Amino acid sequence: MTSNTELQRIVIKIGSSSLTSRHGEISHKKLEKLADEIVKLKDLGYEVVLVSSGAIAAGYRRLGCLKRPQSLPEKQAAASIGQGLLMESYSKLFLSNGYVASQILITRSDFLDEDRYKNMRNTLNVLLERGIIPIVNENDTVTIDRLKFGDNDTLSAKVAGLIDADQLVILSDIDGLYDADPSKHLHAALVEHVNEITPEIEATAGGSGSSVGTGGMKSKIEAVKIAMASGITTFLGNASKKNIVVDAVNRKARGTYFTAEAPSINLNQRKKWIAFHSRPAGEIIINHQAKSRILEEHKSLLPSGIQYINGQFEKGAVIRIKDETGYELGCGVVNYSNEELLQLQTHETDSSFGQPYVMDISQFVCHLDVPITV
Repeated sequence: MTSNTELQRIVIKIGSSSLTSRHGEISHKKLEKLADEIVKLKDLGYEVVLVSSGAIAAGYRRLGCLKRPQSLPEKQAAASIGQGLLMESYSKLFLSNGYVASQILITRSDFLDEDRYKNMRNTLNVLLERGIIPIVNENDTVTIDRLKFGDNDTLSAKVAGLIDADQLVILSDIDGLYDADPSKHLHAALVEHVNEITPEIEATAGGSGSSVGTGGMKSKIEAVKIAMASGITTFLGNASKKNIVVDAVNRKARGTYFTAEAPSINLNQRKKWIAFHSRPAGEIIINHQAKSRILEEHKSLLPSGIQYINGQFEKGAVIRIKDETGYELGCGVVNYSNEELLQLQTHETDSSFGQPYVMDISQFVCHLDVPITV
């Protein structure tokens, strides 16, 4: 691996606007520049995952469209053509430099299911250990709106957490985070270092900055929050800059570096899944004593702490935990179904239920520790 740095595993996200020409088609020149810079990282010994947009842009002309389609069926049809074309281009460029590329298409439901989540992680680890360059994209052809990531910024942050990446590099057509909208404010200044995503920073985020992309600054900030909560340093910069990839990894590039000062907890993979990927099936309202027990004493939840149970769920499901005011304290894996919990409320000592904990503290993730995004 690398001899001059501790960083080893890098996730690079490239937006559609950074891969397309002014006519909206894939630019081979831009694609070649990106591939050459990734090859430089590989030659230095880094493991690299590329999260690449551009499938729709690559395929819509072959579909017979004169401009980027707007309807969902046409976008999905264009993506089905473009994915193959995009992978063919990447594969040729990397293979000419001695590296093999692989394709991984992901939907949000792959993250929602814990077994599929583990399978993705195992597959990516094998590919990286063998020196392969995984190229990840959302499976636009089959994804429905309610299960879409919405943009590859979020997907790249989730992938970075999935594989315990050392750094996330988000490349777009902007130089980084500014203290004001540079298109509206002449004296807007680039923010070079950020240690915390404040409400002020979130307020400066706008919409999509490009007609060929789906993610603007707002989506990038949301992605950064996920990465920072996982202890992953993130760089945001302009893909068109010379040697931007290697310079970003070596902290020499012009752009914005987001670094969490000190994560409040070190999340293992199970807690990452609970915090960032699972979909809660119900909720439990707990009393003041139970709230203190969980948050201050760091102890597991007992049946006596439950006030109300909402929703239908099975043992092993992720549920939300709220206090008496309705404030969400966090999420965790429940040891009983909703029906069993109703019985436990009145039969706490019934030995047929086994151990008495409703939720083990080891399977609980608190909002005070990480910005849960489920």
